[in-house]
Amino acid sequence: MDISIHSSFLPHDDPDASLAFYRDVLGFEVRDDVGYDGMRWITVGPADQPGTSIVLQPPSADPGVTEEERRTIAEMMAKGTYAGILLATADLDGVFERLQAGDAEIVQEPIDQPFGVRDCAVRDPAGNLIRIQQRR
Repeated sequence: MDISIHSSFLPHDDPDASLAFYRDVLGFEVRDDVGYDGMRWITVGPADQPGTSIVLQPPSADPGVTEEERRTIAEMMAKGTYAGILLATADLDGVFERLQAGDAEIVQEPIDQPFGVRDCAVRDPAGNLIRIQQRR
């Protein structure tokens, strides 16, 4: 089968802060920035991986979500338990320095995990957990 991961979705509650984080701190390129009805969808991704993207979306965009569910989503985002993503890099220490310089919320500094990977963890401006592993 020829299936690849094209896009993954992460919620945002401040499109400008999310854009600054993913573009300026992580260094991703902006592939699309679409506004509709007071909301924005921002597509970003690594420049050397044009076929793989993250779509930063307003969590309230789904018309099937109830007001109670919207409140729950907002609470979970504020706690950092709603969404996350795992990234990888050849230079974990360099990326971590860039994250620190960009005032990212540090959850865990680079560490050798007992399960065999070296990684760190931060939160983006919306509270999404981002783990970044050292590529082997």
